[in-house]
Amino acid sequence: MIDLVVRGGTIVTPHSTVQADIGIRGERIIAIGRELVGREAIDAFGKLVFPGVIDAHTHMAAENYGISSSDDFLTGTIAAACGGVTTIIDFTVGDPGTTIPEEITARRQEARRAAVDYALHAEVIGWEPGREEEFEHAFAAGVGSFKFYMTYGSLGQRSDSAVLYHAFRKIAALGGVALVHAEDDLIIESLLTQLTPAQKTAMDSYPRTRPPICEGLAIAEAAVLAGETGARLHVVHVSSALGLEALRRARMYGVHITGETGPQYLLLTEDVYKEPEGHLFSVMPPLRKERDQKALWEGLRAGTLAFIATDHCPFTREQKRWHGTFLDIPYGLPGVETLLPLVYYEGVVKGRIVLTDVPLLLSERPARINGIYPKKGTLRIGADADIVVFDPNAEWVISADKLHTATDFSPYEGWTVNGRVDTVLLRGNVVYSDGEFRGKEGAGSFVPFVGNRAIMQ
Repeated sequence: MIDLVVRGGTIVTPHSTVQADIGIRGERIIAIGRELVGREAIDAFGKLVFPGVIDAHTHMAAENYGISSSDDFLTGTIAAACGGVTTIIDFTVGDPGTTIPEEITARRQEARRAAVDYALHAEVIGWEPGREEEFEHAFAAGVGSFKFYMTYGSLGQRSDSAVLYHAFRKIAALGGVALVHAEDDLIIESLLTQLTPAQKTAMDSYPRTRPPICEGLAIAEAAVLAGETGARLHVVHVSSALGLEALRRARMYGVHITGETGPQYLLLTEDVYKEPEGHLFSVMPPLRKERDQKALWEGLRAGTLAFIATDHCPFTREQKRWHGTFLDIPYGLPGVETLLPLVYYEGVVKGRIVLTDVPLLLSERPARINGIYPKKGTLRIGADADIVVFDPNAEWVISADKLHTATDFSPYEGWTVNGRVDTVLLRGNVVYSDGEFRGKEGAGSFVPFVGNRAIMQ
C-alpha cells in the first residue's frame, strides 16, 4: 500500500519533464505513474516537482575571525527546509591540535539538532604527511570528501604543495574527493601590504586584494597535483572567468576536476562594495565584475561548472558592524533558503538556463560528486522521498524578516522573484507547507559517503 501520493505535478528531471504521480511508502519512493492511490495525497497539479535540493556547501555554527556564524544546525536547517533544501553538506572544524576522525565525531555531535539530512566534508588543517591513516578512518566514519585551503596562511589554515601532494595521493587511492579553496596566498599577502592606510578603510578596496589571478593560479596548481596523483578534485566557489578558464583547461588535459559556483557570484557584483552598507556583502572570494557573472552562467550551461551551492555562512548586521576597515569583519553570506527560488527565477525564467538544469545543478550533480547518489539527488524508485513541490507562478519579495535564517540581512533584500517553494518532503515527511516549517528538531539524519560518481552529464 502506498502511504502518500504527490499527485498530478510536472516532475522535472535532468533529462525531461512529465506529468505523473509519485508514490511513497515509509521514507522511499516506490512508484512513479498515473492515477496512483495512497492513504494520503498532496495536490501538485499546476506545480513543478523537483528532487530535494542539496546545498553542498554550508557553514553552520562556523567561526570566522573569532565570530560564530548566526545560524546553528537547527536554525540553518529550518531555513534550508523552508527553501526546499533537504540535504546540506557542511564541514568539520579543522584544527592542528586534533585529528580528522576526532573532528568528524565532534561535528556530528553538533549536528544532532539538524532538521534536514546532512553529510560532511572534512577540513584538513594542520595535517602532515605520515598521518594518511586519518583519511582511512574518515572513510570508515562515512566522510569521503576533504577540504584544503590554499590561502589563510596568516590564520594557520593553508596547505602547501607538499601537503596537497601527499594527501591527494591517499585520497585518490581511497576513491575520495579533494576539495580546494583556491586562492594564491602569497599574492594576496603581497597586495595587502601595499595598501595605504586610507585604502584599508574603504570596503571597495577589498576586491583588489584578492583578484581573479589568485583564483586562476591556485586552480591551475591544484589541477597539476590532482593530475599527477589521480585524485578527483573539486573547486569550491569558483568566482571568476579566469578561474573558470583554469578549470576548463585542466579538464581538457584529462584532470578529474569539477567546480561549483554560488548565487552570490552569479547575481551580485563588486559594485555593492561602494554602497553605504557594502561591508555587509563581505565574502571570500570577493564578488567580481559583470563579465565574470556572464562567464559563470556560460560555464554552467556548458557543463564546465558542475553545480551551484551557497557557501551559506550568515552573520547579523551587528556581527558585521563596520569598525573602520575591511580587515576586521567576518566574511560570509546567507543563501540556503533562497537558493532554489533564485536559481529558478534568475536562471530559468530569465533564460540563462533551462528548466531541466535545475535538478541537475541543485540535486543530481551535488549528490553524484559528493558520494551520496542515488540515495539522494534524484526522483527514482528506491531513492529517499526528498521532494519539493514548487509553484512557478507565485510572486514574492525577498525580505530578511520573512526568511527563517537567524540573521537580519539578505544580500537579495527587496528582490522580486517569480516562483516559490510550496511543499517540502524529507524522506516522505512534510517539513514545510502553507508557508510554515512543519518538521522537527533532530529529524535530520547523517548521510554517509558511499562512493564518488563525478559523472558530468
